[in-house]
Amino acid sequence: MNHDQQPFVPADFVVPRTLVADGFRLEPLGAEHNERDLAAWTGSIAHIRATPGFVGRGWPPVAGMSAEANLADLLRHAQEFEERVAFAYSLLEGEADGAGDGDGAGDGDGAGDGEVIGCLYIHGSRKVPGRVAVSHWVRSDRAALDARVHERITRWLHEAWPFDAGRIDYAPR
Repeated sequence: MNHDQQPFVPADFVVPRTLVADGFRLEPLGAEHNERDLAAWTGSIAHIRATPGFVGRGWPPVAGMSAEANLADLLRHAQEFEERVAFAYSLLEGEADGAGDGDGAGDGDGAGDGEVIGCLYIHGSRKVPGRVAVSHWVRSDRAALDARVHERITRWLHEAWPFDAGRIDYAPR
């Protein structure tokens, strides 16, 4: 764990591993997503850089990155997730099991499967201690989903996470 990163959720909090919603699902970002993740963001660089929460951040890199560099980034996100210092999720098209809108843990069926259509990031604010920074992006060809994804993730943060709603920074759509 990086010395300046500390877990920002209570030790007894069970971190949600999935969210199944209408038309998309979340699962922890990991190595199994590498090829699909790389294709998703490299095909939407300008769109992502114009997305609320990403404007002016310098990500994604205009020149892209190699599959090896992307894998290293995904492995870092997975390690942060396990260390409870930050939580990155792959946003996948469709539903894992047809369960509809829910936040259940699922039985693992469909894990890693599906087309990557975006990502969600939840971490402690780097600018204001005690605040939670949340951002997500969707591929440019899935831009119509952006507001629905934002609304559902906002509800999920309030229902399933231990954060005070007034301390969450999540750029509106």
